[in-house]
Amino acid sequence: MKKVINTYLPLVYGTYFNFLSTLSKRKAAEKAFTLFCTPRKGRVRPEQYDFLEEAKSHRLWAGGEEIQTYHWPGDNETILLLHGWESNAFRWRNLITFLKKENYNIVAFDAPAHGYSTGTILNMPLYTECTKVVVDTFKPKILIGHSVGGMNTLYHQEKYPNAEIEKIVTIGSPSRLKDIIVHYQQMLSFNNTVLSGLDDLFKSLFDFRIHEFSTSEFKGHLPKKGLVIHDEEDTIAPFSASESVHAAWENSSFLKTKGLGHSMHQNKVNLHIMDFLKS
Repeated sequence: MKKVINTYLPLVYGTYFNFLSTLSKRKAAEKAFTLFCTPRKGRVRPEQYDFLEEAKSHRLWAGGEEIQTYHWPGDNETILLLHGWESNAFRWRNLITFLKKENYNIVAFDAPAHGYSTGTILNMPLYTECTKVVVDTFKPKILIGHSVGGMNTLYHQEKYPNAEIEKIVTIGSPSRLKDIIVHYQQMLSFNNTVLSGLDDLFKSLFDFRIHEFSTSEFKGHLPKKGLVIHDEEDTIAPFSASESVHAAWENSSFLKTKGLGHSMHQNKVNLHIMDFLKS
């Protein structure tokens, strides 16, 4: 039954948006945008509780929400970890084990609508506004982001260039907003009127159109030293996204893996990150 619901519910939404677009393109776009920004999961699960509680730190007000931060103190450089869509700071548990052994000062936070943070929606500009507050508070020298979190690290440097940040790691991250929105359209089967309305909505809300947002074309991160990691068989974010980011980022190295999937929790990945941090 759950499989049937998951198969047909997106089509129900798409049909609704299509009908609504005949009455108001703007209203249909607003409904489609809200759904697009609403995660279905990512809150703290019981098995994640103990790990996160031991590092739970103060809450920050950012982007109109209360943001839960986590701190594992260390005397080495400060590293900020940024999770992906429908996840939370727990996703870094394996890498944190390696970082703690090298006495790094580790900071993470739950994005809005994820983990212990408040809110019901998340989008890239909102994530970046929250990241700015956390960066300004903890002053990290290194950013490490997975999936949408990696996308966020590059948008953050584009919008809020920060000379104190020296290194950036992206893991399995998408690059073009257009690819994400096209996938969303295909999944829900909504029409091009809704798509056009979404494009206009992005312009009015964030001052960029869908095709204009591409991390491979951003410049803010280029002076930093970078490590781009992606699995060739990633079914969530296209491998080509990281290829294009690396190609435009002369000061980056590229770790290509095969068969590790999207999450990239494996020791092989974490050891490569540790080598990069020490370089």
